[in-house]
Amino acid sequence: MKNNTQKAHFMIATICFLLGMLLVAQFRSVQTGGNATSIQRAQELSTQLKTVTEERDMYKKELLELRNRITEYENSASEISSLTEAMKKELEKVRMHAGLIAGTGQGVVITLDDSILPRQPGEDPNLFLIHDEDLLKVINELFAAGAEAVSVNGQRIITNSEIRCVGPTIIINSVKLAPPFIIHAVGDPEILETALKMRGGVIESLQVFGIQVNIKKQDKIEMPAYTGPIQFKYLKPVKAGEK
Repeated sequence: MKNNTQKAHFMIATICFLLGMLLVAQFRSVQTGGNATSIQRAQELSTQLKTVTEERDMYKKELLELRNRITEYENSASEISSLTEAMKKELEKVRMHAGLIAGTGQGVVITLDDSILPRQPGEDPNLFLIHDEDLLKVINELFAAGAEAVSVNGQRIITNSEIRCVGPTIIINSVKLAPPFIIHAVGDPEILETALKMRGGVIESLQVFGIQVNIKKQDKIEMPAYTGPIQFKYLKPVKAGEK
């Protein structure tokens, strides 16, 4: 009986020993496998971090290039805007000088009307009427005295404005006009008035036959724009350097 009991204890001890060895071996195996997994995972994370870092640097470079492009575009747009503004101002000056836009400024207003003097027998009645040449003389005198713009009865005088008698009327810019003729001129009022009133000048020659003349200086004159057609059928532009 006693021998059987000892054998049983020995077998149990042996089994426990073997189980313990198996557990230790399993634990070591698991520990070793866990370390390998951790190393592999760390390597994967390192690779991913490197990839993300490279992508970030690439995007930063692209962003910097885009910002530089935007700055270049903004600078170019600013230069174009400045050039456009300068061209607009220059074009406005040209149009103003050509009489194509309305303007305002100080100057003089001259009113001319036919003579009311009684005609003597044998006198030419045309001497007592205002003719195209009379208007031309007054307008030429105004421009010679520095007038920057002139209009007659609302018709702006430009380089190709015609002024000619047709029967009892005078045509300017293809528009028939009749007296009184009201001439507006923008410029220095004192100089313009002095030029018209000088001794032996155009006004004095008109007054000999009783032509009614009134000159009035004004601080503000509204100058209309030329509204007629502008056509160049034969004249062609020539570029600088061309013959």
